[in-house]
Amino acid sequence: MSAAQTRLRQAIRHEVAVELPQRVAAEVGAVDTGSIGEVRGTIARSIADSALRTHTEAELAAGRPPVEDGTAHRIVGDIVKEFIGAGGLQRWLDDPTVETIAVNRWDDVVVHHADGRRVRVAPVASSNDELTELVRDLARSATHERRLDQGSPALNLQLPGGQRLFAVLGLTSDGSTALTIRRHGYVTATLHQLRRRGSVDIGLESFLSALTRARKNVLITGGTSAGKTTLLRAMAADIDAAERLITIEDTLELGLEHDPTRIDVIALQARDANIEGEGAISQAELLRWALRMSPDRVIVGEIRGPEVIPMCNAMSQGNDGSLATLHASSSGAAFARLAAYAAQGDERLPVEVTNLLVSTGLHFVVHLARTKDRASRVVSSIREVVAADGAHVVTNEVYRPGPDNRARPVAGSLHGATLDDLADVGFDPDMLENPMGWWTS
Repeated sequence: MSAAQTRLRQAIRHEVAVELPQRVAAEVGAVDTGSIGEVRGTIARSIADSALRTHTEAELAAGRPPVEDGTAHRIVGDIVKEFIGAGGLQRWLDDPTVETIAVNRWDDVVVHHADGRRVRVAPVASSNDELTELVRDLARSATHERRLDQGSPALNLQLPGGQRLFAVLGLTSDGSTALTIRRHGYVTATLHQLRRRGSVDIGLESFLSALTRARKNVLITGGTSAGKTTLLRAMAADIDAAERLITIEDTLELGLEHDPTRIDVIALQARDANIEGEGAISQAELLRWALRMSPDRVIVGEIRGPEVIPMCNAMSQGNDGSLATLHASSSGAAFARLAAYAAQGDERLPVEVTNLLVSTGLHFVVHLARTKDRASRVVSSIREVVAADGAHVVTNEVYRPGPDNRARPVAGSLHGATLDDLADVGFDPDMLENPMGWWTS
């Protein structure tokens, strides 16, 4: 595919991904449920055609020849097909209030809404075979085709709209196919958006933005569905658009390569072994390769194994400003998890060596949690990494959870040199002086 065709595909796909859910949601209730698929196709085609016209005009204005009509319309058709092929799942993918679709079997489906409601809904297929074939169709249309069969009974992929699907075949008590689809709150996000949603206050917005602009290496932690990926995207939005970014993921979901404001992004995805058990490429291997590709920053969607070692190497050898996420129950628990993952690597590093590696590369851990009433996801704790002391990593908790789990600043806890670094990029130190934070401001 030529550079012009790639630009066109990215521009159209971005517009469809952003606009389609909103416009389809506006039609729900105005049309018969059975017609939603047809409506979705019509809207997707309209958005894609409009994006094609806009992109063509922009190319001409920039003095570049547009993509030839036949090729352009083929690209439009391919993208429209990507976004209309999820069968009985599509109704819930189109509903912006649904965060998780839990298909325990074809006729046992529960949707989780953003407000905390969980509702059992109608079957998404007429049989287990139909559901299995639907999932296989989605796998075949993925950027990197993936399998779901007896030899590879687990499937992990990103859907065209950015949602993340995980399915298993033949592993449930009755042998049915089961799957879970999770939607991230914002395909694109900024810290300002998260403040408006209540995930951070104005002080945290300013502090996290300064961490990014001051090129601090940050690990974002939290439990399942805590909002780690959304916060990573929001912090990445403050990275200069000209910087060269390389993202490493098991399943593509960050989508920074589709941001039209960025000019230099490579998204690398790990690969499972083929049916002969060959060809697997791990995140750890991708990280080692990424360091040979002259990145300004390396971003890891989720650390989940021995890639922690090359990640810390990247952070400590000049790729400052790198970001990653990690499943952990608290900001303090992150270090034991990192040590456990490092012990799985070929190097079999002892905990003391791992802690030294972590302390020389990582600058901050930002932890997300639910509020006490479970209604909101919020930044709950931030730790500054100071040093290693044998079996322990020494940290300062510069923001700690308040009674409702929302992070409050701890005055005087941030190292003076670090505060100077943040002040140099515009952070106001007075933001750290309010012991109750700025949540009501």
